[in-house]
Amino acid sequence: MSGEATRADRRTRVTVLVALAANLVIAVAKTVGGLIAQSPAMLSEAAHSVADSVNEVFLLAALRRSRRPADGRHPFGYGKERFFWSLLAAVGIFVMGGCFSFFQGFEALRNGTEKKLEGYVAGMIVLGVALLAEGTSLARALHQAHRQGGLADGGLRDPALRTVVAEDGTAVLGVSLALAGMALHMVTGQAVYEAAASLAIGALLVYVAYRLGRDARDRLIGEAADPEAADRIRSLLREQPEIDSVEALFTMKTGLETALIAARVDLVPGLDSEEVEEVAVRIKRAVADAVPEAEQIFLDITDRAAQEAWQSPAATGERGGA
Repeated sequence: MSGEATRADRRTRVTVLVALAANLVIAVAKTVGGLIAQSPAMLSEAAHSVADSVNEVFLLAALRRSRRPADGRHPFGYGKERFFWSLLAAVGIFVMGGCFSFFQGFEALRNGTEKKLEGYVAGMIVLGVALLAEGTSLARALHQAHRQGGLADGGLRDPALRTVVAEDGTAVLGVSLALAGMALHMVTGQAVYEAAASLAIGALLVYVAYRLGRDARDRLIGEAADPEAADRIRSLLREQPEIDSVEALFTMKTGLETALIAARVDLVPGLDSEEVEEVAVRIKRAVADAVPEAEQIFLDITDRAAQEAWQSPAATGERGGA
């Protein structure tokens, strides 16, 4: 892992720890306030904060475990650990946050809730403090994303940071919905407003869980490298005088900052086996220099005159060649 990637990991770890501390305190406050006020919207937000706290523990595990070096059992490293733990975080948001919020909303619609003015005032104060804490955590996460390239330019490539931004952004919106539902309930005496807020929080959490889970799934099953990187590799290969044509190019992300590159190329006629090895080594080094994330590079030489060189380390080995 490069020095910049290590520093980015440390900043992400601090961001996750800030979010974890905020969510633990907020979860306790929301739970107490929700039980006192018998507020389904606040209890939905309490479940949301509990889910976020568990997810932050998952993300801390992802940051630690994904840094382990490659070994015999996992020759391409442990970079995909980030995506696995992010998938678990998405499941946690869906089950502990979304499903519980739907349950609270339907219960409020069916049975109504008893309005206790004192409890609701205390509950709204708790939600106001929660809104401030969640906003602070969100500001920290957005600041880091901006430092790493901005929201639109790759600043959220790290699934841990992306999950924190999604959780905190959802929490700010969820607390706002809970405040609105409780306020309307107090003013009108109609529990339907608070039930609607709880259902809206549930729908929001399910949507966020779906988006995070879909992204983690794509990475786990083998997502291609960025199209721009693939285009650079293809152009570089075509520029090599010894390559007659690029028959196929395959890429796959093996981690946050790493990718596997496999290319099938047809060489010009007339090269002997020694020349093929030299060409393969030079091309792989050129690809590694042009695309830093290309950690593993494999070349499949298809020229018929070079059949004897297909199994050479330079043609089939890892980055740098033999």
